[in-house]
Amino acid sequence: MISASLTERLRRAGLDPSAVGDPEKTWTQLHDVIGSRATLIDRYDLEMHHRGIDSIDEIPADERRAIALRVMRAHTPGMELVGESGGDPVEVVAYDDGWPDRFQEWKRRLETVLDPTVSIHHVGSTSVPGLASKPVIDVLVVVTDVDDERAYLPGIESIGVPLRSREPDHRYFRPSPGAPRVVQIHVSNREWARDHLLFRDYLRIHSDARDAYAALKRRLAATYRDDRLAYTDGKTEFILDTLERAASWAGNTGRQDD
Repeated sequence: MISASLTERLRRAGLDPSAVGDPEKTWTQLHDVIGSRATLIDRYDLEMHHRGIDSIDEIPADERRAIALRVMRAHTPGMELVGESGGDPVEVVAYDDGWPDRFQEWKRRLETVLDPTVSIHHVGSTSVPGLASKPVIDVLVVVTDVDDERAYLPGIESIGVPLRSREPDHRYFRPSPGAPRVVQIHVSNREWARDHLLFRDYLRIHSDARDAYAALKRRLAATYRDDRLAYTDGKTEFILDTLERAASWAGNTGRQDD
């Protein structure tokens, strides 16, 4: 059965929820209208409806991954995966007061291998006091030219965090499958970084948004424990809505980018 939220968005896109056919075509039509608000979870819902099944777990893992990759590439044209795939189950835990210190440890490591002109920031949920999160430190490195990988890639990989994906204006590094996933490093230009810093700062100030985000993440982690892509994409609509409010807040308060 198609979820109520997806039903509403299909109607908004001019599609009849009672007459959806091919799930790939339907999702693509939805994506054409609402962009990244058409999520992997929506694609899963359409696939389950098409197959007449009640759980995405009934679809073989290789088929699910193929679906997920098509959704990821629709969201981010030009994305390239590097190396092996794989990952630990999603685990959302209570905020840990030690997370800022762990970020500082990774910042110091990066400062020893990167040009001193880059800026290094703590982003993601572990950067928001009181917010439940996966126990993984997100580090954002802002550079002038993301495409000049020679300026940063060898240094980051030398501290044990290999490149995992490329996309326009962003490179993503994390430990190899099998190694503890304790950190994720993002290299971007300032334009890509702006929303991540704004989202972080808004949640630091607005406890109601922080708590709503925590509740959403716990629900997604319970449902998609073994599917990190669905867990991540399931947060999209909340993040986009929050960024709209955050932009107004920043304008009214005179907040400046880091």
